[in-house]
Amino acid sequence: MIVVFGSINIDFLLRVARLPGEGETVAGQDVALAPGGKGANQALAARKAGAAVKLVGAVGNDAFADLALANLVASGVDLSGLRRAKRPTGAAFITIDDTGRNHIVLSPGANQDVRAADFAPVAGGILLVQRELPEGETLAALRKAKDAGMTTIVNAAPSSGFAAEMRDLADIVIANEHEIADVAGRVDAPEALAVDLAKTGKTIVLTLGAEGALAAKGGQVWRAPASKVNVVDTTGAGDTFCGAFAAALAEGKDIGAALAFAAAAGSLACTGLGAQSATPDRAAILKA
Repeated sequence: MIVVFGSINIDFLLRVARLPGEGETVAGQDVALAPGGKGANQALAARKAGAAVKLVGAVGNDAFADLALANLVASGVDLSGLRRAKRPTGAAFITIDDTGRNHIVLSPGANQDVRAADFAPVAGGILLVQRELPEGETLAALRKAKDAGMTTIVNAAPSSGFAAEMRDLADIVIANEHEIADVAGRVDAPEALAVDLAKTGKTIVLTLGAEGALAAKGGQVWRAPASKVNVVDTTGAGDTFCGAFAAALAEGKDIGAALAFAAAAGSLACTGLGAQSATPDRAAILKA
């Protein structure tokens, strides 16, 4: 079983011809609402990739909560660890340009009320966390998971400093080209940082956008290309990668096979608008 300890949001999506500069106003298309949040996105991706998944998170008692949970409910994600908070459901305000690039402003809302006490470890399972919840609670959940013998995966997103303890508690760290510097605590070429960090015995996974991904552990390095797709929106591609990678590990795939599976899934996630709308199922990933 994969337990995702993470955020749940409602995304406000707005397409623009180009992203605005500082102080600039640009015209956009009609706004669209869609489920999101890194925790929810990753839980959905892992479930659609074939894994049994439980999500521990929080939403508000507002009109957005049901929409934020709709895809999770439909896919069969276990929501018994869900907390209903007094704060509003978390929200992300996302502008996307014609090339699929985006700007995101996040309002955490109910995600601030998620507690490690809501997380029950599963012996032999996988805990997948990100960095949109209170750091102290995420660290506490990681400690509980380690004590129970779970495999711990930390997605280093969003990027804004990275606690040394979080790195120490992770068996696997997944980061992009910008986040890897936060994980390492220094600036260098992303691939060099990943390979160096992997000398500690941890598995370091580096996502490289259109260039695919690499994984390193000890002195070994694996690489996987991205699939060629028509990019509509890159929002959620990294989350889909994380969920698919965890699902592949849960079914017993080795690191190289899990990396290839996740890279294909992340590519397919770029083919639709919104973080969850293009989340691929297992069959689609295997065909990519």
